Amino acid sequence: QVQLVESGGGLVQAGGSLRLSCAASGRTLRSYVMGWFRQAPGKEREFVAAISKSDGRTLYADSVKGRFTISRDNTKNTVYLQMNSLKPEDTAVYYCAAGPMVITTRRAYDYWGQGTQVTVSL
Repeated sequence: QVQLVESGGGLVQAGGSLRLSCAASGRTLRSYVMGWFRQAPGKEREFVAAISKSDGRTLYADSVKGRFTISRDNTKNTVYLQMNSLKPEDTAVYYCAAGPMVITTRRAYDYWGQGTQVTVSL
């Protein structure tokens, strides 16, 4: 079992940047594919990005491709989401998740953090 805690959210103006972190405790993070999802008010939780366990393969939603970068540091048991050129439509609660494969499907991820709020103003 692994426990996940997100941090780094906040309020930023459009065009700005934020870096989210997801710290894991319990089982080592290198055992899992890591993903980021987000949920805006009144909308379904949607896939943002994922990264493989150790070879650096990544997958991004089209809406964030070229603006967001997912990375991980297995020695620190932490995964990151660097978000640049933020837009108001990126406003959401962002969740990190751990699972067995690099996939966009929410149900494939076994463990979830509590989320961190990101708000992008005009």
